[in-house]
Amino acid sequence: MTELAVQPSAVATRWWRDAVIYQVYVRSFADGNGDGVGDLPGVRSRLPYLAGLGVDAVWLTPFYTSPMADFGYDVADYRDVDPIFGSLADARALIEDAHALGLRIIVDVVPNHTSDRHAWFAAALAGAQASPERDRYVFRDGRGEGGELPPNDWESVFGGPAWTRVEDGQWYLHLFAPEQPDLNWDNPEVHAEFDDVLRFWLDLGVDGFRIDVAHGMVKAPGLPDVGHPGHVEMIGVAEVPFFDQEGVHEIHRAWRRILDSYEGERIGVAEAWAPSAERLARYVRPDELHQAFNFHFLKAPWDAAAFRAVIEESLLTAALVGAPSTWVLSNHDVKRHVTRYGGGERGLRRARAAALLMLALPGSAYIYQGEELGLPEVLDLPEQYLRDPQRLRDPDSGRDGCRVPLPWTAAGEPPHGFAPPGTAESWLPVPPGWRDLSVEAQARDGASMLSLYRAALKMRREHPALGDGTLIWRDSPAGTLAFSRGESFSCVANLTSEWIEVEAGPGGLLLASSGPAVSGDVVRLAPDSVTWWAGDLGDAVSRAGDV
Repeated sequence: MTELAVQPSAVATRWWRDAVIYQVYVRSFADGNGDGVGDLPGVRSRLPYLAGLGVDAVWLTPFYTSPMADFGYDVADYRDVDPIFGSLADARALIEDAHALGLRIIVDVVPNHTSDRHAWFAAALAGAQASPERDRYVFRDGRGEGGELPPNDWESVFGGPAWTRVEDGQWYLHLFAPEQPDLNWDNPEVHAEFDDVLRFWLDLGVDGFRIDVAHGMVKAPGLPDVGHPGHVEMIGVAEVPFFDQEGVHEIHRAWRRILDSYEGERIGVAEAWAPSAERLARYVRPDELHQAFNFHFLKAPWDAAAFRAVIEESLLTAALVGAPSTWVLSNHDVKRHVTRYGGGERGLRRARAAALLMLALPGSAYIYQGEELGLPEVLDLPEQYLRDPQRLRDPDSGRDGCRVPLPWTAAGEPPHGFAPPGTAESWLPVPPGWRDLSVEAQARDGASMLSLYRAALKMRREHPALGDGTLIWRDSPAGTLAFSRGESFSCVANLTSEWIEVEAGPGGLLLASSGPAVSGDVVRLAPDSVTWWAGDLGDAVSRAGDV
């Protein structure tokens, strides 16, 4: 057996160490005014659902003023709400209502780049080549005799060169879309601006920030070439000169000081891609951010050995800096895991199992809207709806399919309660078959995915062994995982296509199961299933033949 964990300490009761945080993709959660686009009043109206689900906090994707070249991740004004999403008064009311329901609110901040419609960028284009206005961004002279070549070989995450030339001949850097020019974080004015942005929203009452591209603000000195193509494939697996540079950590330390100056344990969450778990852990050192997304867990294949390796590495590296691990299965940038795990009945069966596995692990868990309904990726959206700029890289990389609006009601035609009655269309079409996956349909089905999540989240909140704490691996056959959380809780995962047998032992009690569990002299667990047990099963897990 192996023991892995952040040891219990004086910080173990801090809310963010074992919080379950629900991601709301605002455009697709709930439409309050009937224009087919989700908005803050819509989110506000559904807060009781989130409180009833049993989550601790809600993370809202960007709702700031934006021309929407990248659906809000191109910000034109960081201190106001885009009219499509509502108003600043709506944001204030949402925060107040959430707090009244016991929910915390985390908002996105996008510090690597602004919109090209931001007042700063307009001033940069109007300014001279060496002007203070242009120094807020990364402008450079081009290469070649007439400066007709980009300053280096960097590629955009969305495809093509990461540089665009302006009328006076200089080039500006955009690691994402051309409408998202990168800020120059060597400029003190940029630091001061974002310090003020954080304080603006903290004063409004938000409980923290999810930091978009938290690994990206600082670039290697001299902006050196990578030297070969295929930069996107290197992100998160190899060193690149435009991401995960040492200078980002000073920015996060400064932001931690701002967060700590407010009451109520306001937090920073890094969306950071790093080539190793050790480098990712640097973002959550005690004087930096509180959490970092664990994309290594999200990307793990459906294989017990792969999951165990990722879990072990995540817990060990987080423990080195005293941080909690985080676990996430889906988000607005990746295919939904029901589809990634095989789709159809197999994908749904595995997604149910993955939910119980994730919620049994030490640390904090993130739920992407709709995963509690078992929503699959929509792979057949009509071409006219596909507007994700990432499709410029290649058509199959678009993220529209995971952003389809949620189905709330079972009656009638789409969009199934996403919008007020009389709204015929949503910004992305809701499949007609989703009425059976709606909140209304699943709420009255005790065997539904929604019922599984509600029961698991309730048990996770109430069980003393779950959340922050320790994990002890138990011996189990190939293709399975078994671990204990103290003496009162055990988890067994069967990721194979065969049944397994569990001898529950004295006092052993089945608490929850993602799939069938047939009782007899021994308990037989279905393929692709995860069970929770009262007590410590020790090493009493053995293989059974196919049933």
